[in-house]
Amino acid sequence: MAAHGSYAPVVEFDGKKQRNALTAAENAVRALASADADRAAANARRAAELDQIGVYAGFAEAVVAAASDLADAGPTSAQWDGVSAQLEPGPLAFLVEELRN
Repeated sequence: MAAHGSYAPVVEFDGKKQRNALTAAENAVRALASADADRAAANARRAAELDQIGVYAGFAEAVVAAASDLADAGPTSAQWDGVSAQLEPGPLAFLVEELRN
């Protein structure tokens, strides 16, 4: 008997994995604020890797870009703007605003 219609694959959402993505993103922001480029980039990539819903793809790219040209004093206003632009309103966006000031 042939199946009718098309079916989307069932993907299980892992809440712990998504929470770990958020933690990695938070660590990336804190490392960026501390001018630790390697740690910022590594955590941003980890956030994107763990992310199951596409929240951190653009964020990771923005953090890695900022980290690649990071001054000893920390991110410039333009670099923070690039990271902020990739975030939805919420706790992580608030953390970016808190640390940039």
